Amino acid sequence: MLTRGQKVPPRRGSPVCPVTNGRRMSRQPHLSRHLAPYASRAEASLGRRYPEPEHSYRNCFDRDRDRVIHSRAFRRLEYKTQVFPNYEGDHFRTRLTHTIEVAQIARTVASTLGLNTTLAEAVALAHDLGHPPFGHAGEEALDEALMNHGGFEHNRHALRIVEELEERYASFRGLNLTYEVREGIVKHTTRYDRFRHSEINDYRPEEQPHLEAQIIDWVDEIAYNVHDIDDGVEARILQVDDLVAELPLFAEIYSEQARRFPDADERGRFNQTISRLLDTLVTDLIDTTQGNIRTGKIETLADVRRYPDRLVGHSEEVAESRNQIADLLMANLYRSPHVTAAMDEAQGVVTGLLQAYQEDPSRLPARHQKRFSVVGEVRAIADYVAGMTDRFALSESLRFESG
Repeated sequence: MLTRGQKVPPRRGSPVCPVTNGRRMSRQPHLSRHLAPYASRAEASLGRRYPEPEHSYRNCFDRDRDRVIHSRAFRRLEYKTQVFPNYEGDHFRTRLTHTIEVAQIARTVASTLGLNTTLAEAVALAHDLGHPPFGHAGEEALDEALMNHGGFEHNRHALRIVEELEERYASFRGLNLTYEVREGIVKHTTRYDRFRHSEINDYRPEEQPHLEAQIIDWVDEIAYNVHDIDDGVEARILQVDDLVAELPLFAEIYSEQARRFPDADERGRFNQTISRLLDTLVTDLIDTTQGNIRTGKIETLADVRRYPDRLVGHSEEVAESRNQIADLLMANLYRSPHVTAAMDEAQGVVTGLLQAYQEDPSRLPARHQKRFSVVGEVRAIADYVAGMTDRFALSESLRFESG
């Protein structure tokens, strides 16, 4: 018998964790006592398609986040285009670094609003899994090729990746993520029209998504707007003087940094401006959303779901600035001769690969050929091409060209 204060000896062969000192950890770490009443809670999750026992020290959203990070689709994002292909420079964002930046901002916003940071992070990390090689150029090529076969849209494809295409577990296909993370993928955008009815019927399209999912649309846009400015200047396609002339918010922040750091060079002032621009957009998103929650008298998650509009958003003033940024990027960066030439070439690569595999399906790996009888030859080929990285797509294209 143990005396008071005496520690239980560890089981033979079982090392004692220095943090818990042998104590059994709770089955629900990160309990929801610190969450706002309208936040999503792991213990209230609607669960997975295939029931699994709970983990001893990770809750369901912890496991979802980790499953996304350990997936092949996530690793491939390193070599998928954001705006500039990976091979054009070491400092340009890739789809992976963009995803990490979105997840970081999502955690900040979720934490400040009292939301479930792990759920927000999991949705953020999964939100771009469905992007094909060469970003939107690859998506357009796939969508056109699949015009008579249901089309292609990266959010739809992300859902198929986590539900079907990832092959990591012996007992089920996909990642078997919780309902809440899958719902976040489906409702990453307000447009559900690219989803078939059967694909979204299980996700209550008539209801608003949880707030952790709602913030992803906005932090995604904040991340790519601000960081595409950064990359555009790095590529010498955008000029700081033009940004100052055409973007009042940028000009205001740039002038402030020039006053604060009079001895800094232009690069230093620009970097400070990018940092402050990001902070300004995120702060406004938090403040405006908090005001919307108060005005809407939101007290529970059920209130969030039945509210007529989404609660996350910017103030009118900052929304106007955000639209100005988006317009400038579209006109001066995304439609610049350098970017459009690269994307035209990329579309040609993706289209050529689809045609080559359709002309000779035996070129596909055997396990992908087996899917012909399940989803059809065209869709199976498209799934294979959509999973490629930029560099693998280019190497396959060169291989086919060389005979």
